[in-house]
Amino acid sequence: MDQLRALKYFAAVAQTGSFTKAAKQFDVPSSSLSRRVADLEKSLGASLLKRTTRSVQLTEIGRTYFSQVQDILLQLEQSNESVRSYQAKPMGLLRISAMVGFGERILLPLLEEFSELYPDVVLDISLSDELSALGRDDVDIAIRGGYAPNERVLAIRLMDNEFIPVAAPAYLAKNGTPKHPLELRDHKGLYFRTPAGAQNWYYQQEEQWHTASVAHVAISNNGKWLAKKAANGEGIMMAPRWMLADYLQRGELQELPLEPALKVTQNAELAVYLLYQKQRYLVPKVKVAVDFLVARVKGKY
Repeated sequence: MDQLRALKYFAAVAQTGSFTKAAKQFDVPSSSLSRRVADLEKSLGASLLKRTTRSVQLTEIGRTYFSQVQDILLQLEQSNESVRSYQAKPMGLLRISAMVGFGERILLPLLEEFSELYPDVVLDISLSDELSALGRDDVDIAIRGGYAPNERVLAIRLMDNEFIPVAAPAYLAKNGTPKHPLELRDHKGLYFRTPAGAQNWYYQQEEQWHTASVAHVAISNNGKWLAKKAANGEGIMMAPRWMLADYLQRGELQELPLEPALKVTQNAELAVYLLYQKQRYLVPKVKVAVDFLVARVKGKY
């Protein structure tokens, strides 16, 4: 039995829910495809599919097997593409996932230049603060704020991701300028919402970490909206310095001189990372994109 062909046939049936539709993808008779899948089930000693006259559905073990097989087939296709595309012209669909704030402020403007340099590369850009797994979510490059991940990807540190507390001059004139995190209990907080919930604010005193107590007046995963509310004098916000640069330069927001300093994490290695799978770097479209973004961003912000 050609197991690789059988796996591809099985995956196609699982995705389409039909032997006929799957057979059309490979231009083979549905009876031939069905026999190969049946041989696969026989070799495994398990039923992967529930067949009726109207539909084909995965069994419980079939769903588990399909999830594992799908990852294997994707890795194989990526490896094949790497070989086929080696030393070829950068072209094709390039999928990039990035944080919303970074994407809007830094990435998208840079990609205008990238498209002029590489017109045969079609950009598919997703801006989200949700975490993405490169292999599972079919993303070529991901840009994320946080720490170097443990997953099996290469991580290039692009820039610091230092969060600072800011407020509008009008807000501080009305409510006073706090000097110590304990004074924040009398103020209003504009909080960024991460996938795990509202982002806490911390400070360290006498080698102990404490959570700053601030009244939540707005919570959102949209940093631009929170920054606008802060500039309107509605509260204090914690955000990356690079994201607030324009507001600080225009004087619409000012950094608070808190001592000890306010943090959003107890880990000092907070940064913005560019992530990609090692084997994908052999693909020209990925290689030129990684090199371009590192050259334009690293050390510039």
